Amino acid sequence: MNRQQYADIILNVLESNIEIYKKEFNNSNRINSCIIDNLLPDELTNEIYRAFPSPEEMVSYKSLRENKKIAAQMDMYDPILEEIVFAFQDARIVKVVEEITGLKKMIPDTNLYAGGVSLMAKGNFLNPHLDNSHDNNKENYRVLNLLFYVTPDWKLEDGGNLELWDNGMDKPQRTIHSTFNRLVLMITNKTSIHSVSKVVAEGKRCCVSNYYFSEKPAEIHEYFHVTSFYGRPEEPVKNLLLRTDAFLRQMIRNILGRRIVKTKHIYNRKDNDGI
Repeated sequence: MNRQQYADIILNVLESNIEIYKKEFNNSNRINSCIIDNLLPDELTNEIYRAFPSPEEMVSYKSLRENKKIAAQMDMYDPILEEIVFAFQDARIVKVVEEITGLKKMIPDTNLYAGGVSLMAKGNFLNPHLDNSHDNNKENYRVLNLLFYVTPDWKLEDGGNLELWDNGMDKPQRTIHSTFNRLVLMITNKTSIHSVSKVVAEGKRCCVSNYYFSEKPAEIHEYFHVTSFYGRPEEPVKNLLLRTDAFLRQMIRNILGRRIVKTKHIYNRKDNDGI
């Protein structure tokens, strides 16, 4: 399967229930999001899962903020993974996702800044956070997150589930099960705090990730913020440390207008002709 063939199938699924997805995404009083189940035939999704690299072959992100494995240098891995990642960047997919979300003139991220594939095993987690408001060069706003979960038989109680803090950190989160063959669309703006619960089971929770960007924010007013983490409600000391960390990084970016440390989470292609 190549990216166009994957995109053909995804397009058909999205178009077949577009009004349902549109209504769900635009549900008020919560972080804009929707779920698309059975995105691909099961066997194709199983093939994607089997193509995932081992944790040892991926880049480790481990700190107070998070503990996970990621990969963006897609030409190092099974070609299936690059094809499915970039299938979500097909112009037809972008267009139908614009119809679902109401977000206009979105730009897929060919450099996979924070995109690609991720893996979480036992003990891994992602603390509540707001994603960086912009792309790597601070030219376009990050406006949409597309998460495709591919682990067979992954149970809710296994952990590794997406959590959306619809009403801020003072209210309970909404949990979206990271179940097999499920795509989640989630807005990225000033209030879209989200996290991933700690994995408590053996095995690996695998996800194909994409972000869409736009010249305009997914809100009325323009803004800028670095990736900003929070402690969970039961982590007051950790919350203080993470909020201080975010404040200091924000101040440095405001003063310097650029990163101090160059991101390694980007696809450095050998060619420059895009996807």
